[in-house]
Amino acid sequence: MLDGVAMRTLEGLQPGALPLEALVAAGEPVVLRGIARDWALAQAGLRSTGEALTYLRGFDAGLPVQYSYGGPEIEGRPFYNDDFTQLNFEVRRGLLTQVLEEIADTFDVPKPPTYYVASLLIERALPGFAQANDAGLAGQGIDASASIWIGNRVTASCHYDTPDNLACCAVGRRRFTLFPPEQIDNLYPGPLEPTPGGQVVSVVDFDRPDFDRHPRFRDALASAQTAVLEPGDAIFIPSMWWHHVRSLEPFNVLVNYWWRSVPSFLSSPLPALQHAMWALRDLPEREKKAWATIFEYYVFGPGERAGQHLPDAARGELAPFDEMQARRTRAQLLSRLNR
Repeated sequence: MLDGVAMRTLEGLQPGALPLEALVAAGEPVVLRGIARDWALAQAGLRSTGEALTYLRGFDAGLPVQYSYGGPEIEGRPFYNDDFTQLNFEVRRGLLTQVLEEIADTFDVPKPPTYYVASLLIERALPGFAQANDAGLAGQGIDASASIWIGNRVTASCHYDTPDNLACCAVGRRRFTLFPPEQIDNLYPGPLEPTPGGQVVSVVDFDRPDFDRHPRFRDALASAQTAVLEPGDAIFIPSMWWHHVRSLEPFNVLVNYWWRSVPSFLSSPLPALQHAMWALRDLPEREKKAWATIFEYYVFGPGERAGQHLPDAARGELAPFDEMQARRTRAQLLSRLNR
């Protein structure tokens, strides 16, 4: 595994008193040591893996959950086949208790199959769990549903997420390697569809990088930040930062919170990206340059610039969006796309 610069770390913080507004404003990753150390699950895991398994079983609502399963040959890395046309694992459904038992059966296996329960909503699957294992975001006015990630030694390929992310390591240890958004070209993103976890991933194998095939990855490594999280530690991952996550123990549990610091009526940028690729990417170069200028004027430049010379009543979409304007714009787009 390749090394990067050690990530900035904050000590002595308590859940409910995290400087989340300042962290979001700074837009840099930070390790928050020990903020989840007093969680009941973290304490159970520190005593033994068996206690952690028993603790989780006690909250199981008995609903089927979705999980990824891969044979020993994928070496804990849910990814693609050789030509990137299919995934190298299968998606299964089963009871959480059953999945926990199957994971436990792999603890002494030298080359185990891969089990990965990803982004399972805690409120639905583990009712009551959040009351004893909470990072205190609601007390800061942040509406973020908690998700849980459970598995054995799994590697999540490098990817980005649109929301800001607070990820709490509850059981086991995890190694995080992060890159700023501008490193996208040096990380060699894979297909838009299919994807191992719903988001585009880097196709570089971080354990065995092929610098002949991916030479720009050396440039990405120059900006990499790394950290190993112990049980009870957390990491703040800013929106759009690429992150590679390796679970280091036979049994690992992480709880995370995603949120966006914008009004809920604003659309996700991802459909806009897909639409722009469809409408603009294959235009003649001269036209693309012209559209790049128009996008800079209307979208990527100062938000107030495009309409500042117009009366307020005439600005329409050139003014800051409110909920009513968002609804009108959505209706207009749907109408145009359905023609």
